[in-house]
Amino acid sequence: MAASRLYVLDTNVLLHDPQCLYNFEEQDICIPMTVLEELDDIKDRQKLVSREARIAIHAIDDIVRDAKVGQITKGIPIPSMSGKKKLGRLMIFPDHELADRKGYLPNGSQIHDNSIINCALHLQSTLSMLEVVLVTKDINMRLKALGAGLNRVEDYRKDQLLTDVSLLPEGHRRLEGDFWKNVEKVQTQRDGQNVYHKVSADLLPEVHVNEYLYDDEDFAARVVKIDADYITLLDLNREKLMSHSCWGISPLNLPQAFAMHSILDPTLDFCIINGAAGSGKTLMALACSLEMVIEQKRFNKIVVTRSTPPVAEDIGFLPGTEEEKMTPWLSAIHDNLEAMHEGDDQPQSSVRYAIEKGNIQFKSLNFIRGRSIQDAIVLIDEAQNLTPSQLKTILTRCGKGSKMIALGNLAQIDSNYLTALTSGLTYVVERFKNFEGSANIHLTGVVRSRLAEYAEQNL
Repeated sequence: MAASRLYVLDTNVLLHDPQCLYNFEEQDICIPMTVLEELDDIKDRQKLVSREARIAIHAIDDIVRDAKVGQITKGIPIPSMSGKKKLGRLMIFPDHELADRKGYLPNGSQIHDNSIINCALHLQSTLSMLEVVLVTKDINMRLKALGAGLNRVEDYRKDQLLTDVSLLPEGHRRLEGDFWKNVEKVQTQRDGQNVYHKVSADLLPEVHVNEYLYDDEDFAARVVKIDADYITLLDLNREKLMSHSCWGISPLNLPQAFAMHSILDPTLDFCIINGAAGSGKTLMALACSLEMVIEQKRFNKIVVTRSTPPVAEDIGFLPGTEEEKMTPWLSAIHDNLEAMHEGDDQPQSSVRYAIEKGNIQFKSLNFIRGRSIQDAIVLIDEAQNLTPSQLKTILTRCGKGSKMIALGNLAQIDSNYLTALTSGLTYVVERFKNFEGSANIHLTGVVRSRLAEYAEQNL
């Protein structure tokens, strides 16, 4: 099938998914020279995206490496990753040769977006047999391109797993009425302190492994195994769940109790806690982490990291050690430590004790790549601002005896190129929903204050 479209890629698409060149089926791809210049400028920076820039450059080089003079501007066949599917061609367009002309946006060394848009406009006017599509994750650039006369502009959605963020699994499910009244046959067995129930799969359609269930009475359980005909439930004592305390913190609602249970469970390697601002994500995670490190001695340290704002991606301009440089961006941890010890005689001394005894380390994501973190709890704060590729990089740092906890709020995304649907947090929630070693809990309700709750609901 001959190509009917030509996709012009913006730099942020290659940074978001460095392997995107293989995802456009049989359609052709164009990369303006300006994009290569931007990738070259980014690849040597001390930024989290520098690795993605280098991977994208290598991916382009793998395709055009053996091309002859003049072939690159006409198009080089893209080799199929599987060897079965026929892909389109990749061309690199010298957009710097386009002179300013009527109908084009003003060019300049500092206006890279305009150069890329002008490239797409030129191809649209000269290649009438093809539908030229500009692909960018920059909303404002899409608006500028449409305003400049480009017929087709799209977001890159290949890695978008959902069409609506409301379809994202919450990790807990309310069952109407009394669950046990609907159960005709059950097999119960005890393993140590745990009680397991095996019920018919027809009773609980579409549940996920490690999903928490509760009814309007006293039933609470977690799905631990799903077979063709049966579902195995771990019976949870609802009263015990609500009365459990870690480092002086007890849950205020069932979702918080489920979150605390999943973090403390030694059989789970990865916990995803998402919810509105003030729902208790960081407080629950930090309290449980201190309990497991200081009291239970299951881990040796707590590593806290987060995505820093763009202005601070290079933390070198701040004075002090790496931990001191990261402190301004991890103030939420200090705030929660202070909240946990506000009733102490000497709150600041208690906070210092918790940091030292819990061996809490603040690490920048810029330098976490390449490490293997062992016997530690890793708190990934503000995970909603990470791309799927960046979160993959962090999760693959998990070494022997470590546990990862991702915290985030999809309503507070600060990245220029991410939405609730394309955030790495959304990606891992959907991808890990059937992994027996992970649990996802969406916290409901705002418990920070009456003002915070009203603001979350009405603003």
